[in-house]
Amino acid sequence: MRENSICEAKPKITLPLDDCFRPLALWNRNFSSAVEATKSEVPLVVAVERGDGSRSKFLTCVFPGEHRSAAQNLLYAERLVKMLLWTRGGHKVYVGGPAKIGEFIKKVYSRTGARSFDWNFMGRTVYEKPFRVIITTADKVPPAREKSVALGRHLDGCRIGFDLGASDRKVSGVVDSEPVFSEEVAWEPGKQKDTRYHYHEIMSGLHRAAARMPRVDAIGGSSAGVIIDNRVMVASLFRGVPPRLYKRQATSIFLKIKEEWGVPFEVANDGEVTALAASMSLNVNSVLGVALGSSQAGGYVNLEGHITNWLNELAFTPVDLNPRAPVDEWSGDGGCGVQYFSQVAVLRLAEKAGIELSPSLPPAEKLRSVQELLAKGDERANKIFETIGAYLGYGIAHYADFYDLRHVLILGRVTSGEGGPIILDRAREVLAVEFPELSRRITLHLPDEKNRRVGQSIAAASLPQVRRGKGR
Repeated sequence: MRENSICEAKPKITLPLDDCFRPLALWNRNFSSAVEATKSEVPLVVAVERGDGSRSKFLTCVFPGEHRSAAQNLLYAERLVKMLLWTRGGHKVYVGGPAKIGEFIKKVYSRTGARSFDWNFMGRTVYEKPFRVIITTADKVPPAREKSVALGRHLDGCRIGFDLGASDRKVSGVVDSEPVFSEEVAWEPGKQKDTRYHYHEIMSGLHRAAARMPRVDAIGGSSAGVIIDNRVMVASLFRGVPPRLYKRQATSIFLKIKEEWGVPFEVANDGEVTALAASMSLNVNSVLGVALGSSQAGGYVNLEGHITNWLNELAFTPVDLNPRAPVDEWSGDGGCGVQYFSQVAVLRLAEKAGIELSPSLPPAEKLRSVQELLAKGDERANKIFETIGAYLGYGIAHYADFYDLRHVLILGRVTSGEGGPIILDRAREVLAVEFPELSRRITLHLPDEKNRRVGQSIAAASLPQVRRGKGR
């Protein structure tokens, strides 16, 4: 089904190292145009509900059941549900429309289905509730019920901010809005079975920042994973920790660090802090922040300048319908963001470009090697960042179907050096050629070199409010 359905999704923009890329953004638009042309489209309404009862709702249309292209409804609906689960989050999915679609989604998103990872992750792991698919009619899907919160933007006093990625950790010291110290250190948290490694690495960075400031009034952090009330529900940083030890050691690690320091302490998902960094640096709202780092992080600040309670795990959202698209090793799904918007993408494309990298080097050093080649004018390296830029243009067009976007900020270690401008220029070209209406509406931004690398840790420092008279 997928092989035949991508024939009309060939991009106009050349991707030097991936001529098999089939953007989901194009395929969805072609699908919707074909549905509309039938003049007999059938409504499909999908809603996802989160643990606190908040709910997101998406309205669209599909082919009528008797249409010769009706089989494509299943691919369209499955990728739509996948996108909603990982952008919005939810343990309960309402599918209002043709029963055949609802039954297909229920089968795929089940303990034994193709999306069993998503079923388990959204249900037991994140929201700690059974995952359910409710099949109903379009008019019976319950209404949207969204929530948003004000987060961060406090930079008074003496603060420490940290950002924990899969291959490096960053820390910044901030005194009355002015950065006074920044450090970036390579580490390998995903391979560690003992959380004492993570604890001591994080504490080391905090102490080094504290040594550069007169006192510490507050600490804020950004971390990959799902963080609820400073509790780590799930995070790739702790992939090596045995399940039997996870809840006892990994879940409460930030609570332990908070107790040690005795100051206001707040940790948020790296996607949320990415969005916050974007909004703060640009002084705008309706902004999507996308961090191209060890993995891909994303977050969204709405028109009111608030963070939503959406999941915004863009690393797991689909962007490519190529049936032979690279597969994410964790979720087992193909064509998802982490393989296109992170150092994983750089290293994957480096092999295609004929660049040999020492297998003994950690991923962060391999990325640095590619960036050094780019700085020397290596055309192979240039093709890598041109390809990622084209990916990004099509990816932003897809994100625009799910977010009200006016601004997109790109940051993270992949954008460091000369690669960032190449990525941004090619993304702008894609939008101008393929999606001119979006090109006119959405402005793409790249922070300066310093903020590209440590912008998240500085934004993280702004998360907690300082209690006057306190400090260490």
